[in-house]
Amino acid sequence: MAFVEGAGARERETISRADIARNLKTIEWLKTELVASISSLFKGMLKTSDETCADSLANIVVGCYLLGKRLGLPYATLDAKVKEKIKANIDQNHEIEMWYGDFSALKRHLSERKM
Repeated sequence: MAFVEGAGARERETISRADIARNLKTIEWLKTELVASISSLFKGMLKTSDETCADSLANIVVGCYLLGKRLGLPYATLDAKVKEKIKANIDQNHEIEMWYGDFSALKRHLSERKM
C-alpha cells in the first residue's frame, strides 16, 4: 500500500512501529521456546525417552530456523551455514568425526534427503 505525505506518513510510522514491536515480541517468544525445548530435551534424556528427545530436538531445529528468519536470515543462508560447519568439522578432523564419522554421516544424510 502506498502512502502519501502528511497523514499517510504518520500512519506508515505507526505500522512500522507495530511491525517492529511484533517482530521483537516474536523473537522473545522464540527464544523462550528454544529454552523450553532444551529443558524438555534434558528431561527426556534423564528419562531415556526417545520420543521426548526427538520431539525436543525437532522443536529446537525448527525454532532456530524461525528465529533466524525473524533476525533477517533467509532459510537458505542457515542451510549454507550448516553445510559450511559440517565441512569445516570434517576438514579439521573434529574428534566426533574421527571417533564416529558423525559429520560425514550428517553430510550424506543432508545431501540425500528430499523434504
